[in-house]
Amino acid sequence: MLLTYTNKKYELEILKSTKKAVLISTSKKPVINKLIQGDNLEVLKTLLEDYNLKNKIDLIYIDPPFATNSHFKISESRANTISMSNSDDIAYSDTLIGADFLEFLRERLIFLRELMSDKASIYLHIDYKIGHYVKVIMDEVFGRKNFRNDITRIKCNPKNFQRKAYGNIKDLILFYSRTKDPIWNDPKISFSKGDIEKLFKKTDKDGRKYTTIPLHAPGETINGKTGQEWKGLKPPKGRHWRSEPEILDKLDKQGLIEWSSTGVPRKKIYADETKGKKIQDIWEFKDLQYPTYPTEKNLDLLKFIIKASSNKGDLVLDCFCGSGTTLVAAQELERNWIGIDKSEYAIKTTKKKLSKISKDLFSNETEYEFLIQKDQKINTEYQKPASLFIPQHTISDRLKTYYSINKKKTKVSRRRKKANKNIHKIRENTNIHSSSHN
Repeated sequence: MLLTYTNKKYELEILKSTKKAVLISTSKKPVINKLIQGDNLEVLKTLLEDYNLKNKIDLIYIDPPFATNSHFKISESRANTISMSNSDDIAYSDTLIGADFLEFLRERLIFLRELMSDKASIYLHIDYKIGHYVKVIMDEVFGRKNFRNDITRIKCNPKNFQRKAYGNIKDLILFYSRTKDPIWNDPKISFSKGDIEKLFKKTDKDGRKYTTIPLHAPGETINGKTGQEWKGLKPPKGRHWRSEPEILDKLDKQGLIEWSSTGVPRKKIYADETKGKKIQDIWEFKDLQYPTYPTEKNLDLLKFIIKASSNKGDLVLDCFCGSGTTLVAAQELERNWIGIDKSEYAIKTTKKKLSKISKDLFSNETEYEFLIQKDQKINTEYQKPASLFIPQHTISDRLKTYYSINKKKTKVSRRRKKANKNIHKIRENTNIHSSSHN
């Protein structure tokens, strides 16, 4: 099933006609970890073709705009999506809606797919108003067979808004893989005391809590060993033994099979030997009460995703990196990372977060390469948007020119102050002489 809309392009057209970004590094040397300021579509093409990253990205998390048709503002005192002042600066704009938004996202997803390794996964964070359309787009780009989960994320406490609808406390995360065999570390959550009492109701002679499960599973085996007779028993109709008879013999000798009074065998599962409960598809990672950037996500959420779908040394990408939470989580979990964003405020917030990691972990300073797209605006003070425009040569040359101009301005300013003082003295002397003449 495909979505059809007026401005939809062919994949080949997107891959070939998208302009590449010219990236200029402001760092002393290339580093695997990269923070890039620029148009993410053009930057993705550059990473694909000029940085040899095709099939190299192991995990992608993105939290793109939600087609809200609004501006998200920020000030020194707050970064809030609800309590915004007209005088606040715009952190980023989310004004694409409808088909324009869908094609905007589809273009980026196509490039992201090309960058993903065979073991990679992608998690796309979106809201309930547009998410069902995005699901169809992702089915098209990644294939329905690679859809893993539609995850519900509890984002806030219950609301009491006065509208004719149920309160909304969730958004969703669409989880896809590049192939049928992605990295999967099967995250678990520890059993609570209540869980143990509820799930492991039996106690053995040593006081250990356990439960039992059937030795058989659905599906008949016609010629295999798991369909054979064991201890005079055959699997029930339509089922097969979970293990071969030789393994069942070993389990029985170890006392790990419990026989009922009617002669039905079941396998023992001990509470102290289990890793915990399998995580389900409803997560509670609430938004921060006092974010440093609009729509900033919970650090624990990103760490959870990164632990589940990547390993140490893998490469993580977030091309809507916003406040940099994905990058911080990746850094703290010893993954490599690339973050992309166009907003100066996003870059400022990300740099600030990254600078705090070493202080918190008492390790060396976080090392990364900062690149900026040629012809992007840069503001060295980050006080007001775009105070300096980067023309057609290197950032380093431009910064030298910028600081040279400012030095000259400072010298001129000092000369003017000195001249004004001399003029003031002359005027004072003139007034004295005038009064003495009178």
